[in-house]
Amino acid sequence: MSPAAAPVRISGLVVAHNEEAQLPACLETLRFCDEIVVVLDRCTDRSRDVALAAGARILEGAWEVEGDRRNDGIAACAGDWIVELDADERVQPALAEELLRRLPGTPPGYLLVRFENHIGGRLVRHGWGAYNGVGRKACVFTKGAKVWGRERVHPKLTFSGTRGELQGAITHYVDRDVSDMIHRLDRYTTLAALDSLDRGVALPRRDAIRRIFSRFWKSYVARQGYKEGAYGLALGLFAGLYPILTWIKTETLRDAPPPR
Repeated sequence: MSPAAAPVRISGLVVAHNEEAQLPACLETLRFCDEIVVVLDRCTDRSRDVALAAGARILEGAWEVEGDRRNDGIAACAGDWIVELDADERVQPALAEELLRRLPGTPPGYLLVRFENHIGGRLVRHGWGAYNGVGRKACVFTKGAKVWGRERVHPKLTFSGTRGELQGAITHYVDRDVSDMIHRLDRYTTLAALDSLDRGVALPRRDAIRRIFSRFWKSYVARQGYKEGAYGLALGLFAGLYPILTWIKTETLRDAPPPR
């Protein structure tokens, strides 16, 4: 008989800004973890009370860069493995059982988890990608195996160790409706433009225009967004608009007069 795998400790990590409505359901799905750590970034609502009521350890502060607050959250975790969620994400019961069964004996590294993305109350399976969202994400990892970059939006990720995949899924409530999708497009393209200005390098205009069509095709046709009706069309259109809106905002912010 082979020896039993050594036990491992699992940390659940959630980074939140004013998420009192979403936090209770999110934290409930992390109860299988040995500890829960909640990073509260400039919260002015009841997020702190919700986290404490769930028995979480909290880390409070103000972070200007997304990657910094996430890296600080990772550093605060005591577990061998970390399950990293946003407040609008939920670990499905089958995934929790799979993690408890599989993590002992799994070599250090990171594991890709399948995402089931919802807009409003509808599960939207096709058309994701680009800035919109992902079908899989490395949100289960050993400490030190995942490091976030310092970009304002979509920070670059650095991984080390063994790469694996899980069968279970995370439920992700991406947007409430199409208006929410539009607001997110506006917010993300503004942050991407600021990143471009910081780097001093912007996507050439001709490439931004070309990507209107290539990214729409990838989302709507190659990734079968057409199967999702109006939501799939919206995903394709917004994916195509993301580069050109970022270019426009970069140029207009660069030419803006200094504040008086």
